[in-house]
Amino acid sequence: MSSTAFNLCNLPPWVIASRHFNEQPQTLSIQGVREANRFLFQRLDGINSREERGQIFSDYLSVKFSLHHHQDQTDSARRSLRNSYLRFLKGWMMDSNSVEGAVLKGWVESRIGIPPSFHNGRITSTDSQAHYRYLLDRTQGSKRTNAINAQLDLLYEYCQYELRRNFGGTRLVTLYRGTYDAAEHDLLEQLDRREQVVRLNNLVSFTDQEERAWEFGSTVWECRVPTVKVFFFDQLLPGSILKGEGEYLVIGGEYKVRRVMCTV
Repeated sequence: MSSTAFNLCNLPPWVIASRHFNEQPQTLSIQGVREANRFLFQRLDGINSREERGQIFSDYLSVKFSLHHHQDQTDSARRSLRNSYLRFLKGWMMDSNSVEGAVLKGWVESRIGIPPSFHNGRITSTDSQAHYRYLLDRTQGSKRTNAINAQLDLLYEYCQYELRRNFGGTRLVTLYRGTYDAAEHDLLEQLDRREQVVRLNNLVSFTDQEERAWEFGSTVWECRVPTVKVFFFDQLLPGSILKGEGEYLVIGGEYKVRRVMCTV
């Protein structure tokens, strides 16, 4: 499926999804998020400890979206508040084709403009069964929580803030992805025996540990990923549920990948 016509970014969807953007990335931002929360980022500027910054960010979201008041609400409101952005990250970790996974893919589609190409099956068109399942799961998951897309907007902008602060001018990071279904990805161009350009789902998991990537598939790809397309990484938040996994959640599109040869 092609990119949708609209997004909430400073660049159009077809640019962000292209292989050319991934090789020469530009700054991305979600409209109005940094401006509306400028006092948070100004406060973070004066703190040297990454752990402390992460705690301040978590506390800020808890207060902004009343995530800490769920005990005082009715049953339906309590469920909504309890199911915060952390619930959806946990759900993705367990199964990217879950209800929580559909919500995260839906955030990418609504904010970045890149629709998913897989959710419990390949999404070949808006009339496909997989697309219907994606919409159903996305709707079911979104109603569980309080302004989940706004929470994810802030999570992305905070992730970008930390990447810039910790890695400076680094624009590309080498990551690895293990897959059992390499042949099911859309092959856009075969560059040589080991390199090709493929279309990845609109949100995908990578790891910065080559050895760990083999745990997730019989084929491992090495990829240079723009830091501006990193939505979340495992060291971002204190006590992160993904800590130690070396996991990165990356916004998809057209990527040049290089197949890693198994040395065992």
